[in-house]
Amino acid sequence: MGRVIVVGAGVVGLTCAVRLLEAGHRVDVVARDLPLETTSAVAAALVHPYRAGPADLVERWTAASEAAFAELVAGSGDHGVRLLSGTDLERGEIVAPVVDMSRYLPWLVARVEHLGGTLTRLNLPALPDHGDLVVNCSGLGARLLGADRTVLPVAGQVVVVEQVGLERFWLDARPGGPSPTYVVPRESEIVVGGTDDDGEWSRTPSPEVAADILRRASALVPDLATARVLRHKVGLRPGRPTVRLERVGRVVHCYGHGGAGVTLSWGCADDVVALA
Repeated sequence: MGRVIVVGAGVVGLTCAVRLLEAGHRVDVVARDLPLETTSAVAAALVHPYRAGPADLVERWTAASEAAFAELVAGSGDHGVRLLSGTDLERGEIVAPVVDMSRYLPWLVARVEHLGGTLTRLNLPALPDHGDLVVNCSGLGARLLGADRTVLPVAGQVVVVEQVGLERFWLDARPGGPSPTYVVPRESEIVVGGTDDDGEWSRTPSPEVAADILRRASALVPDLATARVLRHKVGLRPGRPTVRLERVGRVVHCYGHGGAGVTLSWGCADDVVALA
């Protein structure tokens, strides 16, 4: 097997690195931002496809990821993945994986390193010209590294509040409504969102937007109205009309996952391995 350079250390890049290492490749991950600095670290990470296409592939990738997360839950390790019940106002009562990214991203890094891979901070002006294969998981960076101007930011603001005893999630992402509202519990805190501001590059949280998010979320879970706010975050989702997952010469492109990076990560990684 050859040497593969994965560009990008968000959830998609790290998951691709894990699958490539498991397949016997030598893998080095390089990225401007380390995992806990990426948009992935902001994600509420309820496994649910959002702002991603095409629909048929998203369905297949989601199913593969759900199976991978279920396998993690059935096993052991401090990966931060749980299966939780919740209410989706569009689909009704469901059970879905929920991922604590503050634990899951370090777990992925540890998995990469355990399998013999490396992770290096490196600000690239272009895709590497060495290695047998390059996997471009650069997210918004694909505007430069993939020369793809169809990739645009979709800003998402969240409010993280103290855990008030909530053990189920709530989601209101009904078509035609305002910004999606979601309440996603972790063991020690709750992630509340959100917004989807197309073309917005700012990562500065807005107090007015935060107040609106908490108002909408409290309509779903009244106990949130008095929950102590721990922090505010904004992540820039890599929006694109469809996910780009294809091989061009010695480069495999895998970016444009919109609001579904965690949801599609394992399914897309399987396809990257097949292309490699």
